[in-house]
Amino acid sequence: MDRLRALEVFAAVAARLSFARAAEALDTSPANITRYVNDLENHLGTRLINRGSRKISLTESGQDLYERAQSILRQVSDAEAAASSSAEPRGRLRLNAPVSFGVRYLAPLWPAFMQKHPDVQLDVVLQDPVIDLVSEGFDMAVRISRQGTTSHVARRLAVSHDVVCASPAYLRRHGQPRSPADLARHVCIGYIHSPFAEDWTFTDNQGNAQVVKVIFSMQTNSCDTGRAAALAGSGIIWQPEFMVGEDVREGRLIPLLLDYHLPEVDVSAVYPSRRHVSAKVRAMVDFLVDAFRTMPWSTQTRGASVKLVSSAMA
Repeated sequence: MDRLRALEVFAAVAARLSFARAAEALDTSPANITRYVNDLENHLGTRLINRGSRKISLTESGQDLYERAQSILRQVSDAEAAASSSAEPRGRLRLNAPVSFGVRYLAPLWPAFMQKHPDVQLDVVLQDPVIDLVSEGFDMAVRISRQGTTSHVARRLAVSHDVVCASPAYLRRHGQPRSPADLARHVCIGYIHSPFAEDWTFTDNQGNAQVVKVIFSMQTNSCDTGRAAALAGSGIIWQPEFMVGEDVREGRLIPLLLDYHLPEVDVSAVYPSRRHVSAKVRAMVDFLVDAFRTMPWSTQTRGASVKLVSSAMA
């Protein structure tokens, strides 16, 4: 029995409490996962996992081994990274990123990265909910965040401002909100992964925060779906500039409440540890930093917005 592989498999099962999800994360079959766990239990002479008809759980011995296995696997990973950090980038690189940003801004970059680093095999998973990189087996992620991260190393790639906006057709029918409080009487479209949900917070020029509880006529887990609804005149959206910047520049969406300040959003490359960063992760981070030296979504709305709104309402 390969004891190190058995520990890796057991840790994957323990982190997810699922044989099937562990098999998916490790790119193997559930039968192989079961075999490794059974062999490990036989080798140790103790049960590590309680198997139920609907769910599994760790035994006391299993929980103790899981905590120790995490430390062992981290040390092995650090040792491998230290040995390879000065080498050429190679091997599989698992990268996690948000769906809309990944499709719009990352997907066009991958051919250039693969041409530059032919020995690196990309495994890109797009999903909006934030996941734990270590337990899910990712080398790194691209994250969109207003608060930053305290659990991982983050290197900023770009900055995007938030924008509250609506289509000219919507504004002609419903009028333009003049203050944040007016939004309570408007039709709004929400994004369910937003950290502030229906509490939209604006800051005036004196630094005072105004919180408005908006009522959503529609919520979605997809920024693209919310944008499409706004473009169709269905309501007001709050989205990052990287989602709506081109629409604002072209006049398809009109920025609102420009006398108030909205948060900046950091676009960052995130990875678990600063120590012994692998060559493939270092290559990807450096590549992304270079790719985002210019931000294609900048709207420069503050100077031109009055004309846009005036023409939209005409």
